[in-house]
Amino acid sequence: MTNVNVLVVEDVPSESSSLVKMLLENNYEVVGVARNFKDAMTLFYNSKVDVVIIDIFLNGVPDGISFAEAINITPNASKPFVFLTSSTDRKIFERAKLTQPFSYLIKPFNELEILYAIEMAIERFYEQNEVFLGEEENTVISTEYLFIKKGKSLKKVLLNEIIYIEVEEKYCNIVTEREKFVILISLTKMLKMLDDRIFCRTHRNFIVNTHKILEIVPADNLILLSGNHKVTLSHKYKEILKKVRTLK
Repeated sequence: MTNVNVLVVEDVPSESSSLVKMLLENNYEVVGVARNFKDAMTLFYNSKVDVVIIDIFLNGVPDGISFAEAINITPNASKPFVFLTSSTDRKIFERAKLTQPFSYLIKPFNELEILYAIEMAIERFYEQNEVFLGEEENTVISTEYLFIKKGKSLKKVLLNEIIYIEVEEKYCNIVTEREKFVILISLTKMLKMLDDRIFCRTHRNFIVNTHKILEIVPADNLILLSGNHKVTLSHKYKEILKKVRTLK
């Protein structure tokens, strides 16, 4: 599991320093700080960005909006973003609104507002509404990552690092190559959100990453996985055998 990557676009050093400090204290990773349009574009395309916080006015001109417009129209490269500005100009707001930001915050920033804005941006960007609820850990799944709410921040784990998922009452234990953690979500909902070409149910309590299967022992209703893990294979879910290439 790793931290969510945030790009900060802010031209005032004192304000960007405060913002970066707050993000780091809440376990977010700051991939860079851009102070103008050109640097923002360079950092955006050369970094692994999950969400962007954008000051609308950079050096006195609304280049933050121009940056948002640019990343919106780039095929397969758009990311969720939040506007942060001291401007109260209605025309600027109307132009900014056209870029469909996930939040529009007025300076001076409030820590909880920023944290909530990041959370909502990721949730809405992947069109999984009302996923982050209450104080429990919860999750949003993209095509490559699992975003997990943990405390005040979000954490990120690569889907291809997941070995298997096991249900325990209303929680799911997710076992990866490096660690195990718990999220509040049903196994059925989790399975619907995952790529069924890779993740398969083997038992009412288990989902496995088929890329992590080392051996299937049908006679013992057993699947051996990487990392010395084992899960149960029930008769109901033996269709998984058709998805695994075998040599006879």
